[in-house]
Amino acid sequence: MWQAPPAPVSREWLPVLDMPAPGPQNRWTVLLRALLLIPQFVVVWVLTVVAFLVTVFGWFGALVLGRLPDFVADYLTAFLPYDTRVTAYLMLTVDRYPPFRFEVPDYPVQVDLRPGELNRLAVLFRIILVIPASIVQGLVNAGWWMVSFVLWLVVLVLGRMPQPLYEATAAIVRYRMRYAAYLVMISSAYPKRLFGDEPGSEPQGPASATRPLVLSGAGRGLLVLFLILGLASWATGSITASVNSDENDDNDVHTGPAERVVAPLVPGPADHVSRE
Repeated sequence: MWQAPPAPVSREWLPVLDMPAPGPQNRWTVLLRALLLIPQFVVVWVLTVVAFLVTVFGWFGALVLGRLPDFVADYLTAFLPYDTRVTAYLMLTVDRYPPFRFEVPDYPVQVDLRPGELNRLAVLFRIILVIPASIVQGLVNAGWWMVSFVLWLVVLVLGRMPQPLYEATAAIVRYRMRYAAYLVMISSAYPKRLFGDEPGSEPQGPASATRPLVLSGAGRGLLVLFLILGLASWATGSITASVNSDENDDNDVHTGPAERVVAPLVPGPADHVSRE
């Protein structure tokens, strides 16, 4: 369980992600990765619902106390690493299946979270302040998933994740974790460093393949590509939604008031086909 640090945590301290360097992966587990994770998806969904309820309570508590209540911090500092382990496994950065436990000190993916004092004003406007980071992480994740089938084939054929792809994917996993930590008030430091750290940023030397997370030119290029693809996906979705909305408006012009009321209540053959 989480224990308060002996000294106040700096508001600029960013949550840390430790992962090993990319290594050989079992092609069978790569092939069946999504199927293998179905039980984990169910568990994560349940844990996420609880996390949402706990975070709402924690928001009120943080406004009063200037920090998260202890039980809120305990749960969220256990949930976020669990979610990150599942995400890292899903995105093919590690080959070891994530255990169904909160505390797994021997697992390759480790997250260091240090809840501390919070700025009440930043807590009050958290949902507004987090919007830019939400857009960034949404775009880069959408871009990665747009080409995820190709990335899956690459790892399946090679039996490992190429270094540039590992760097870009690890950067996405880390930024997603930092975004979530800020959103639920585990961290007061705004999520940053999507494009990695500066060489030598760890005074004591590298602690893992992702601390510091130094991206090569190819890794940065992949991140830019994912951002562009995510933006293209968002633009395409917006245009499609706009066209569909215009078509619906045109149909309403030719539909009488009574028909508009009855039509949604009486399914036609097309409705049955789409549901099946």
